[in-house]
Amino acid sequence: MSGGGKTIRVDYLARVEGEGGIYIKLKGDQVQDVQLKIFEPPRLFEAFLRGRHCSEVPDITARICGICPIAYQMSAVHAIERALGIEIDPAVRLLRRLFYCGEWIESHALHIFMLHAPDFLGYPDAIQMARDHRGTVEQGLRLKKTGNRIVTLMGGREIHPISAAVGGFHKVPSKTGLRSLVEDLKWALDASLSTARLVAGFEFPDFEQDYEFVALSHPDEYPFNEGRLVSNRGLDIDAAQYEEHFTEQHVKYSNALHSYLRGRGSYLVGPLARFNLNFSRLPEIAQQAARDCGLALPCRNPFRSIVVRAVEMVFACHEALRAIAEYEPPAAPRVEIPGRAGVGSAATEAPRGLLYHRYEIDERGIILLAKIVPPTSQNQKRIEDDLRHFVPGLMTRPAEEITLRCEQAVRNYDPCISCATHFLRLKIDRE
Repeated sequence: MSGGGKTIRVDYLARVEGEGGIYIKLKGDQVQDVQLKIFEPPRLFEAFLRGRHCSEVPDITARICGICPIAYQMSAVHAIERALGIEIDPAVRLLRRLFYCGEWIESHALHIFMLHAPDFLGYPDAIQMARDHRGTVEQGLRLKKTGNRIVTLMGGREIHPISAAVGGFHKVPSKTGLRSLVEDLKWALDASLSTARLVAGFEFPDFEQDYEFVALSHPDEYPFNEGRLVSNRGLDIDAAQYEEHFTEQHVKYSNALHSYLRGRGSYLVGPLARFNLNFSRLPEIAQQAARDCGLALPCRNPFRSIVVRAVEMVFACHEALRAIAEYEPPAAPRVEIPGRAGVGSAATEAPRGLLYHRYEIDERGIILLAKIVPPTSQNQKRIEDDLRHFVPGLMTRPAEEITLRCEQAVRNYDPCISCATHFLRLKIDRE
């Protein structure tokens, strides 16, 4: 920090996925500007999906993210199936929920233990934290491994799984294969409950915002793959209407687009939104875990999202055990792709929030147009708004603490900036 125009800069932050930065301009105690800058070059997935056969889309979109490839696969297959009028077997639907359970368990465990807990416990990273909390870190690693086991068994491999297909799966697991997961999942369920109790004991800043929460909502279940898009302010639409209500804008300081609700501004997607909009659809064990952790509706403190993620991990373990107990293999792993043209949209719930896909397909099954709106893109403007309201309460604190608190506020969202872990830069200008 220097006199006159004061600057705080963090050049390397290894606990955010992707490469980006924050610029904050202050005049006295007033925040003049907040910019969440994305330096990553465009990856052009939408462009190189055009001209490919729709059957190739699940394998290609899985490469967008190494942490949540299933979310990209599931949004893609649901959108294409809607475009082509494909109806899937109920057993395939159940398997897709189980597949998603694996991703939620491994992703939430990674975030809670490796990326976010060090903030609350006062460590620069999980390696340093392990010196004093070895058992906690080992528990997190084993939870992540449990989620990865589900992904590997169902997807053929741990990273960028290859079994998901339009119309079903290329190969479905046997009942015996799924039962091999049960003991690990029973342990994981208990470990998730203890994780929720652990993180509920963290110290949280006294900070709440009046969010518009947006998430899928299903009448009978906590959402993964299906449901209507709803909000706490009256939004209730089918995924096919997404672009009538949501828009993206380019900002000159970022290579990623900002999403807005038309006429309403920023909104929040992710665990906090799902929890507030779907609490009644959680199984009783997860509802009780939330109550035991002191979570009450509405929960508007973004720093408590780490507790909500732990509760969702309880849900995912419980749901995985339910799916395995109920599973009967389908008559066929997948249905054939019909030769017809169509347009289809779908949204699913990635660990970080709502993920929207839309595809236009010709009668040969060739992709004419692809649109993908990831969760972090939808949350970018909301992250800026949080910082705009959070920073003024930090002005009397040392520059180093202001920086750390801003980083922590960004990590509340578990942002996946480029679907690769690099670093975050923070710059604050004062006048």
